[in-house]
Amino acid sequence: MNAFFAFAWKKKDNRPFVLAAVAGILIQWVLFKWAYPYPDFFSDSYSYIATASRNLDISIWPIGYSKFLRAFHALTHSDTALVSFQFFFLEITALYFFTTLRYFYALSRRNSRILAIALFFNPLLLYFCNYVNSDPIFCALSLWWMTELIWILNRPRAYQVFTQALLLFLAFTVRNNAYVYPLIAGLVFLLSRAGWRFKVSGILLGPLLILPFVLYTESAAQQLTGTRQFSLFTGWMLANNALYMREYIQVSPEELQGAASPELDSLAKAFFRTVKDEDGYRENLANYPGNYFVREPRAPLKVYFARHNHYTPGMDLVKAWGKASADFAPYGKSLILHHPLAYARYFMGLNLRDYLLPPLEKLEVYNLGEDEVDASAKDWFDYPTAQVHAIDKDVQGYILYIFPVLFAVLHVFLLFWIGTMLYKGRYRALPLVTQKTLWVLGAFLLANCLFCLFATIIVLRYEVFPGIVVLSMVLLCQDSLGEASRGDGNSPAAQAVQ
Repeated sequence: MNAFFAFAWKKKDNRPFVLAAVAGILIQWVLFKWAYPYPDFFSDSYSYIATASRNLDISIWPIGYSKFLRAFHALTHSDTALVSFQFFFLEITALYFFTTLRYFYALSRRNSRILAIALFFNPLLLYFCNYVNSDPIFCALSLWWMTELIWILNRPRAYQVFTQALLLFLAFTVRNNAYVYPLIAGLVFLLSRAGWRFKVSGILLGPLLILPFVLYTESAAQQLTGTRQFSLFTGWMLANNALYMREYIQVSPEELQGAASPELDSLAKAFFRTVKDEDGYRENLANYPGNYFVREPRAPLKVYFARHNHYTPGMDLVKAWGKASADFAPYGKSLILHHPLAYARYFMGLNLRDYLLPPLEKLEVYNLGEDEVDASAKDWFDYPTAQVHAIDKDVQGYILYIFPVLFAVLHVFLLFWIGTMLYKGRYRALPLVTQKTLWVLGAFLLANCLFCLFATIIVLRYEVFPGIVVLSMVLLCQDSLGEASRGDGNSPAAQAVQ
């Protein structure tokens, strides 16, 4: 993090931002933990804790966060220490990202203030980091990774091949959204000013670190479920996504692949025949963030799961979930491959709505509105009782209500600034490294958007890191457009890479 030490403090113009950020971060977190003395929990939290407590090598979710929980638990059982680490880790990487942007692109003072407020005085990040969940760790790793990519574009050094690859690997073990990261890293190395050895090493090292992890995970899944699979959730999501269109398409028996597919399709047809609009099905379907058929007990996937799996809590549940995922995957794949247009209309179209206005989902209420936590959390954190409390369970829904709208507005602003730059022909007047940076940020946002639309649910907590990238790109476009209109080719932004 040489940007932090070389620039964040030594340059007097930057000291007010750093001092304000550090003071603000500390004061906000102390006040926040006074109001919310316990972390926030939901179903994923208990899954991560159960996996960590049993030291499993595979689970429903990527294993990285559970391994982190176990390592942290060896140091301290304090829940406050855990969520505080998550918050400060995220904010330190945010400070690194912030100072790097100011170092290379000379953000205007106004836009620096806007970015500083978003990164260091943002209530969303307080609630976001208070979860026992992988989201804040993944966001921090992603932010650090993106900052390293910016350094590679501007000032490549040999050690960055290793730091970027390590961050890429760690992010990959924590969240499936990192599937697109190797593509973006490869683009950065191709665009960098370094020699071909640096480029080839940078492109290959990240995937080479990831490959053994993938093979090991698939092997563990095969031992557990009898089927090689990297994620025990993929089959569930493929079938869930396909069921959004199943009601509107004709499916021939020849299309269905996999031994379980005929039974699944029979359950699906029976479900759609019996479901009634007056039962609230349509409203519920629209309100779920793209995972209705995973969560709804009467839907085909849960009916099949209950029919074929009898399990006890713990490892048996993970095994049952994984076996079901292996059954569901061929069914979902076959429907999607045979009906891509219907899939785009009925699932991706719904996801587009959620991408533009990502639901608050779990962020809307503290601890799902409950006064107690699961026994696994009580034991993990050595709570005297299962009772938890906060200053108010519902107030965060009102505080965070505006953020989905802000996410949509930022995308509108981004399209406006890109269109303005292209229409007025000022894009080519920018320094080449600024152009490359905009390409990389834009490529990341496009890849993330397509992955989200096609493959997964979309909620606000998944889009915190993309939201930071969108805001940063908007501010860079705005300042770069002004710089290009002045013809300031010798600006600090242009000179920083020299």
